[in-house]
Amino acid sequence: MKPENNHGIKRVFRATGFSMKGLKAAWAHEAAFRQEVVLALLMLPIALVADITTIERLLLILTLFIVLIVELLNSAVEAVVDRIGSEHHQLSGQAKDIASAAVFMSLTLCTIIWAVILGARYL
Repeated sequence: MKPENNHGIKRVFRATGFSMKGLKAAWAHEAAFRQEVVLALLMLPIALVADITTIERLLLILTLFIVLIVELLNSAVEAVVDRIGSEHHQLSGQAKDIASAAVFMSLTLCTIIWAVILGARYL
C-alpha cells in the first residue's frame, strides 16, 4: 500500500533511506557485491591519479559504477525468484542466468574500457 503524503522532500528522504537499506542488505548478504565494492575501491584511486583525460577518467569511474549497479539488480532478481519458491522452475533459472549474464557483460565492459584506456597510456 502506498503511504500518504509521500511527496516533495519527504519522499526524497524516504527513498534515500530505502536505498541505504538496500545497500546495507547487499553488503550483508551478497559476497559478489562486497568483492566488487572492494575491487572498485582499489581501482578508483588508479582512475583518479592516472595521466588520462577527464573523459577517460569519467569512463573508468563510470564502468566501476555500472558493475555495482548491475550486481545490485542481479541480487534483486535472485531475491525475488527465491522468494517465489524453492522448487526448480525453468523460468526461474532462466531469470537468474540472464541476470548473471548482465553482471558478466558489465565486468567485460569494465575490463575492455580499462584495458583500452590504460593500455594506450602505459603499455
